[in-house]
Amino acid sequence: MSDPISITRNGHRTWLKWHRGRRRAADPVFTGARIAEAMRLGASVEIDLVITGDKGLAVLHDKTLDRETTGSGTVASTSDNVIRQFSLRGNDGAPIADPVMLLDDLCAMMASGSVHPDALLQLDFKEDDTVLDARAIGRFAAATRPFASNMIVSSGNAAAVAMLAGAVPGMLTGYDASDEEKFKAMLASGQLDRFVDEAVAAAPDVDMVYLHWQIVTLAADAGCDIVDAFHQHRKRIDAWTIREINDETLAQVERLLRLKVDQITTDDPEGLAKALMS
Repeated sequence: MSDPISITRNGHRTWLKWHRGRRRAADPVFTGARIAEAMRLGASVEIDLVITGDKGLAVLHDKTLDRETTGSGTVASTSDNVIRQFSLRGNDGAPIADPVMLLDDLCAMMASGSVHPDALLQLDFKEDDTVLDARAIGRFAAATRPFASNMIVSSGNAAAVAMLAGAVPGMLTGYDASDEEKFKAMLASGQLDRFVDEAVAAAPDVDMVYLHWQIVTLAADAGCDIVDAFHQHRKRIDAWTIREINDETLAQVERLLRLKVDQITTDDPEGLAKALMS
């Protein structure tokens, strides 16, 4: 099969985003080899970032080290050099050979490899703006500036996105508007147009809006094409995250494709692409 990059249905192309750097469900997260592969092939791929004790950015999802790495304690209290000594853990929790990377390390790896012009690396900042200072923003900018056209910085905190992207001209931006409690309240009161308006008002300049996939399908069940509503505001939509590929999730993916989401986040891009094309 071809590489799992995108699916085109009825003239609309939907990207398959490699969630946490995974091409296949069996892959461990955040390994340099898979991220480099995605960038070389022109895929959309996502990593998470959290602040270290030196105001660097570790390529990790959690603010603590214990689950994802061979280290322990908080990322924020651990120096860059110590973090680099830890290994990642595989899906079974056992240590693997791949080291924990900082954003600096990942960008250095990209500089020594090949980056397809269509590749897009999502830098999903898992914290808020209160942990960002001039040092953290400066380090982010220095690492990412050479690859700005192939990156999109995102967060559920709009202020953090503005601060980080403001230091890197040309970098795309994204905002996770998946406040499910707010969504369900507005769904119940028939005010989904307000949900869209408030999301756009919170982050008016972003290029991509990230929504839990059930927000998209529940809105459609209520007669609201929330994807089109955001498209009217010139926002692309990423629907996250399809974790397993089975009959139930495939049916939901088909709905998302009919609704013309621009990107589907999945832990198994290869399995999803194969199932959709079978």
